[in-house]
Amino acid sequence: MQPWSFSQKSMIHAFHFMKSCIALRPVMEKQQHIHILGICGTAMAAIANLAKAKGFFVTGSDSGIYPPMSDYLASLSIPIQAFSESNLTPAPDLCVIGNAMSRGNVEVEAILNQGLSYCSGPEFVGNHILPNRHAIVATGTHGKTSTASIMAHLLEVAGAADHQGPGFLIGGIPENFDGGARLGEGEYFILEGDEYDTAFFDKRSKFLHYHAKTLILNNLEYDHADIFPDLDAIKTQFSHLLRTVPANGNIIANADDANITDMLKKGCWTPITTFAQYGQATAEWQWQATAKDGSAFKLYHHEICVIEVTWGMLGIHNVANACAVAAAATLLGILPDTIKAAFKSFAGIRRRMTLIGEAKGIRIFDDFAHHPTAIKGVVSAAKAAMKSTGKLWVIVEPRSNTMRTKIHQNRLPLCFDDADQVIFVPPSDHNLQADELLNIDLVCKSIGEYAQVLPDTTTIIHHLATHAQQGDDILILSNGGFDGIHQKLLQRLQ
Repeated sequence: MQPWSFSQKSMIHAFHFMKSCIALRPVMEKQQHIHILGICGTAMAAIANLAKAKGFFVTGSDSGIYPPMSDYLASLSIPIQAFSESNLTPAPDLCVIGNAMSRGNVEVEAILNQGLSYCSGPEFVGNHILPNRHAIVATGTHGKTSTASIMAHLLEVAGAADHQGPGFLIGGIPENFDGGARLGEGEYFILEGDEYDTAFFDKRSKFLHYHAKTLILNNLEYDHADIFPDLDAIKTQFSHLLRTVPANGNIIANADDANITDMLKKGCWTPITTFAQYGQATAEWQWQATAKDGSAFKLYHHEICVIEVTWGMLGIHNVANACAVAAAATLLGILPDTIKAAFKSFAGIRRRMTLIGEAKGIRIFDDFAHHPTAIKGVVSAAKAAMKSTGKLWVIVEPRSNTMRTKIHQNRLPLCFDDADQVIFVPPSDHNLQADELLNIDLVCKSIGEYAQVLPDTTTIIHHLATHAQQGDDILILSNGGFDGIHQKLLQRLQ
């Protein structure tokens, strides 16, 4: 392991000497030293950005230090180093431990042995970033990133006149902003409310730390099989979340989702505003897609059409997300014309039906979808948005801990009715027994003759380069890097 460089070590020593000289100054809390373990993870790097903007002196450590994350942290002037006990000398005021950390890590063990102060990333955000802010938290099995991104852009548009832009912490990258995190100047702070557990020492869901005042409940399905034994366990975490929302806050809930309706009946102390598809359920807000691909829609408030718009997003599911955002924004006092303008100028989210490139008349798209509901929605949207009579190829990497198992064995084949060709790559068997692993041969057999399994990305690229034709679209679905298949395929076609 490499020690801190002389300049980095000197910076840290100088900082602590300065602290000791002016320890009695009341502003010192904002100048504390925060050391972040696992800083090169997307979420922890975003938290480092917020901490730096808040005025903390930030350092970090990780095992995989390489671009683009190392370049991003360098642009923030945040020193980073490989894991080592020496990184904790002088002792930081607070160690922020990432979700990927576990017992046995050299710094984790040193923090515990030395009795240093530590917390999780979400706890740090709740205690140091969110006080005196109105937290707007978007939750659900699907649509968290999109809903949070749309809301952030909408509040940016609404606050443009007085430069009171919102802060946000989002798991994806909204194309209207430079990244997924910003401290912001205004009252509002938008967060993607992840139900995944917080840290190795805190098994509560992350969203419990975010102190939501406005809470959006998009949908609720079984996911994260590695930490939740069943759907009821996830409902319990959401029920805990409801207990944290104040009586003077607001909950925006999807009335079309039976699991959300059931969960709300177990106890809620906050006013609820409901939204649903037009004609499907009784709700204060209703949405209606007026284009098959979701690129145009109407929103109704108390059965009166208040917004009709065409925008750059695709997918019926995104119309539902927009309806939830409009309901929340209206409760915050934002007028329909402003909401409509924000929808029209929303530029989307990276890795959500992102066009990677085009070669020989073949378009390649990337999407993060990794759950049957999300996959079915994006495949349907991709087919509806095709600009030719060509084929829609869907390439799937079952990568998440849930997707690699048999949890969705019977649901997956139902997701590809709108595809013309489907290709699966075998899932990793890491930490899984043979009888626990998703049987993709059986999945493809259930889908039909237009589905097949190919062993690796090299074989998939060769197959697509041989068989895809001008006018075809290729949609690649994975919540990981998929061995760089996107650019490799584009280069091969070119």
